[in-house]
Amino acid sequence: MTTRITFLRLAIGGALLSAPLTTLTINATPARATPVRATPTPSLTDKLPKLKGTLTKGQIAAAAALTQLGVSFSWGGGSTKGPTLGIGRGATTRGFDCSGLTLYAWSRAGIRLSHHTAAQFRQGRKIPLRARRTGDLLFFGGTPGAPTHVALFLTGTLMIHAPKTGDVVRKANFNTPYFRTTYRGTVRPG
Repeated sequence: MTTRITFLRLAIGGALLSAPLTTLTINATPARATPVRATPTPSLTDKLPKLKGTLTKGQIAAAAALTQLGVSFSWGGGSTKGPTLGIGRGATTRGFDCSGLTLYAWSRAGIRLSHHTAAQFRQGRKIPLRARRTGDLLFFGGTPGAPTHVALFLTGTLMIHAPKTGDVVRKANFNTPYFRTTYRGTVRPG
């Protein structure tokens, strides 16, 4: 009997964060399993440089957030363990709201955040936009001291966020008129 198992391997490098797959083929008998070969699935990230050494906490948070791509938005949803049922209009949907996604991602890096956007805005060091790094939190909307939306910076002008009810966790370009005019600041947790 031959069994194929696919593993998710996160790679961070170059100008893109993604999750290529590796497939392992195993010949299995009831008594034992013998690995035959590991075949990486071709990916665009294979052409990008790989980071060497230890990942930063921000890179760990970004990688954790990327594992949640496509998960439903749920108002009040998300915990340190992953997607949850939300509250109010999110009570029947398992997923994340924007601050739930960021608290989950940063918890994977060992940093505890509140489950409220305005509170997260005060949990860390304010960073100029030009000095942002992978994993930094980007805040939008509301007022300058009390933003209403948070996203996690990936690279270049790319962020990941849980946008709104009816949507899913997705990557987005924050260099758009909407995000430029509602930008409130960047915070580095931890």
